[in-house]
Amino acid sequence: MRKSVLFLCGGWEGHQPLECVELFSQIMKDEGFNVQVYDTLEILADTGFLSTLNLIVPVWTGGSLTSEQEMGLLEAVKSGVGIAGWHGGMGDAFRSHPSYQFMVGGQWVAHPGGIVEYEVNIIKKDDPIVRGINDFRIKSEQYYMHVDPSNEILATTTFTNETVPWIEKCIMPVVWKRMYGKGRVFYSSLGHARADFDISEVREITKRGLLWAAKENMK
Repeated sequence: MRKSVLFLCGGWEGHQPLECVELFSQIMKDEGFNVQVYDTLEILADTGFLSTLNLIVPVWTGGSLTSEQEMGLLEAVKSGVGIAGWHGGMGDAFRSHPSYQFMVGGQWVAHPGGIVEYEVNIIKKDDPIVRGINDFRIKSEQYYMHVDPSNEILATTTFTNETVPWIEKCIMPVVWKRMYGKGRVFYSSLGHARADFDISEVREITKRGLLWAAKENMK
């Protein structure tokens, strides 16, 4: 039986949700998944439907959930449905819902300097999500986040931004994974725009993270 993934596509358009979902929905189809894309959050209140999924991918910067939608999402992941995503589409979604942030393991709070060039350092080189990937540089938003200390950190970045000197040399998690009940949670702060995924390391880490959260054996 084919595994199923739900993409939630919406929210602030500046993060190009449609273009990013088009990319990763095709990637997941190529990996053998049944892909469904919704541009409404109402589906999250359908607990019966959510229970049939293997993975939920929120690509929805901002936005707000009803109590039924929030409970449906949290309980689905807690019961074993994976959740995975990137940048503001997951790490700055539903910002008025701390229970959602607790599940994700972090929340965006700033990107000092705007678009800057920075280095991503792989720190857990034996993990299958980042195995074989070397440190790399990217020009994009460097996310400063409030992060749960229980996360399993896979990659970090070090701030050198002169406009915010008090965070000089701060080491910030970029990629992590965690559990929420029985559900696997993957997050990467990379992916401000669709073009960021043209960087092979960014695309590969994200793809592997989605597969890991869906409990799929990675090639």
